Amino acid sequence: MERYEVHEYDVLVVGAGGAGLRAAIEASAQGVSVGLVCKSLLGKAHTVMAEGGIAAALANVDQQDSWQTHFCDTMLGGKMLNNWRMAQLHAQEAPARVTELEHWGAVFDRTRDGKILQRAFGGHTNKRLCHVGDRTGLEMIRTLQDRGVHQGIDVYMECAIIKLLKDGDKIAGAFGYYREDGRYVLFKAKAVVLATGGVGKAFEVTSNSWEYTADGHALAYEAGADLIDMEFVQFHPTGMVWPPGVRGLLVTEGVRGEGGILRNKDGERFMFKYLPEASKNDFAANDEEAERWVNAAVASLKTDARRPPELSTRDNVSRAIYTEVKAGRGSPHGGVFLDISYQDPERVKKKLPSMYHQFKDLADVDITAQPMEVGPTMHYIMGGVKVGADTAESRVLGLYAAGEVTGGMHGANRLGGNSLSDLVVFGRRAGLGAAQYAKQLSTAPNVDDDQVQMAIKEMEEPFSRKDGINPYDLQKQLNQIMSTYVGIYREESDLLIGLKKLQELKAKLKQVVAIGDKHYNPGWHLCHDLKNMLIASEAITRSALSRKESRGAHCRIDFPNLDTRFGSVNTFIYDDKGEMKLIETPLPEMPAELKELFAKKEAQHA
Repeated sequence: MERYEVHEYDVLVVGAGGAGLRAAIEASAQGVSVGLVCKSLLGKAHTVMAEGGIAAALANVDQQDSWQTHFCDTMLGGKMLNNWRMAQLHAQEAPARVTELEHWGAVFDRTRDGKILQRAFGGHTNKRLCHVGDRTGLEMIRTLQDRGVHQGIDVYMECAIIKLLKDGDKIAGAFGYYREDGRYVLFKAKAVVLATGGVGKAFEVTSNSWEYTADGHALAYEAGADLIDMEFVQFHPTGMVWPPGVRGLLVTEGVRGEGGILRNKDGERFMFKYLPEASKNDFAANDEEAERWVNAAVASLKTDARRPPELSTRDNVSRAIYTEVKAGRGSPHGGVFLDISYQDPERVKKKLPSMYHQFKDLADVDITAQPMEVGPTMHYIMGGVKVGADTAESRVLGLYAAGEVTGGMHGANRLGGNSLSDLVVFGRRAGLGAAQYAKQLSTAPNVDDDQVQMAIKEMEEPFSRKDGINPYDLQKQLNQIMSTYVGIYREESDLLIGLKKLQELKAKLKQVVAIGDKHYNPGWHLCHDLKNMLIASEAITRSALSRKESRGAHCRIDFPNLDTRFGSVNTFIYDDKGEMKLIETPLPEMPAELKELFAKKEAQHA
């Protein structure tokens, strides 16, 4: 009798957030069979937590907005380290994807003349965030989920994928288990799309939910794909800091987009002190082109009536809050104050209903009458699987990826709202690419049972140990290492200590123990999740050591300035016979017509 159930599809999508759902919808529309696997229940994707809006240059509020401006904002926010082609496609296609969501039933807030309403967000020149109050991600998931279910896509809920299977150099499927009772399941597939999200549970304070254990990053890495720019970890400036049980829970950037003001304990509106300044000292060498980039970036970030200082980029605001707290000017619980109580209470409740109830229910704070206490929380990783911009295919034949699990689109720092448009733009492209690849294969790849048995053996091992290490103790150590040595501010001595401690944890991973049986056993699940988080954590730390400069979300105390040499390279992580290796590769050359857009932007702000 087989020890696992078997399903067969042309395309298997792993992850049912915005990117996974959009990929599954597109692949199904191409006429191929599609299976959709989600680690949690359908509808509980992390996309739901994206509240402020989806970025798209519809120009409904600011008529001068365009894809060209959106492209420039994205590249400048990413400190020019983005894959220019991904940023271009994203800016060009985001309006169509938003309109598509509207046609599929998404209900957006409206302008007086009935168009989709758009709000301001950090790093965006224009009001560009299409929103549904502060519940935009929830509305997106509802819409995409309905669309996918009506297409008849098979969904496997509470199912975790633990290994990608290969036939020679190409994908043959995936192997996993049901979290409820530990039953194993084999998915034979011609193509696999990874849409598994991020790595937040490797850190102590995070806005990420329990599913974010670097599953896709580790699966791709072990299958032979490259990870790119893993050093760039975004700390969202505003997470809840009190009470302790909700520490790190996201406070949407929409609060600041609607006029929320940041103050320290002395009542000072401190962000004015931290606005970027143009300086030749930002560069180790006199590079005219690089200096032009930073001049354009500074011009776009200067505060005016349209751009309050609180809407600087997330990396800048996070470091400002961190610095204020370190200097002793923080709030009672180790954050700062975010205040929108000066506005009309009914407007606040209408624009920010989720935030109103979140603080009222969880912290007994009425945001219409009192300031919120907020502080930085690990929120997003810009690094991930390296994929082609047009097809979303990785280096491994038949392996595609979309959403936060990928790298390249956001460069050194992601702008708020770009994540949601990223999901639908590249989710669609990944689904399309995977379907076209699957159609070209005349026969399905062969599944090697030895790979399956190896995966089963690895999952069973924690039960075979009589005594050893509690996986929760190991996760606590991992969280402390990453938050202490690889956090908002970094330096070589800390990173080397962190890397050494991660190697020690990797050795301890072979001693973790699972007790009981497989039914409803989160400790057993964590034994495997730890392996994934350690792979991602090591990749982050090695990449941070390699990049000897400060750029975007990566801030080195020992190398505080931009370095033009690093402005033209990406860091690549790859598996070399079980050993993690890093190389630097040159950025793809941007076409002259796109470069010219930055000169025009600089001239407009001169």
